[in-house]
Amino acid sequence: MSAATILYVEDNEANRMIVRDLLKRTKYTLIEAFDGEAGVAKALEARPGLILMDIQLPKISGLEAIRRLRAAPATAATPIIAITSFALSGDEQKAKAAGATAYLAKPYSPFDLLKLVRQCLPES
Repeated sequence: MSAATILYVEDNEANRMIVRDLLKRTKYTLIEAFDGEAGVAKALEARPGLILMDIQLPKISGLEAIRRLRAAPATAATPIIAITSFALSGDEQKAKAAGATAYLAKPYSPFDLLKLVRQCLPES
């Protein structure tokens, strides 16, 4: 895969559609997974340049998925932005402790997400 490929791991179709629409006007290629296990598998297979990881996911949580990706040599250094709609005190620290590069709480401005994406993965 290209370094400009982004994997979005999110179980909510409406949220995936927002990100899909946001990124279609950029040079990024978006691939998607619907649960934590599929997200880990797809990341290891596709080797994206950036991963957007929802925290509340079916099968395994986003935090566990991040830990697994950090433990795998192929994705140990891949930037991961943790995204959650259940932002509680301490959640950002938990995400960073799991290995997230950055953290974003929902609801967020699509422009804030795009800015963070571009900081982690500049468009070539």
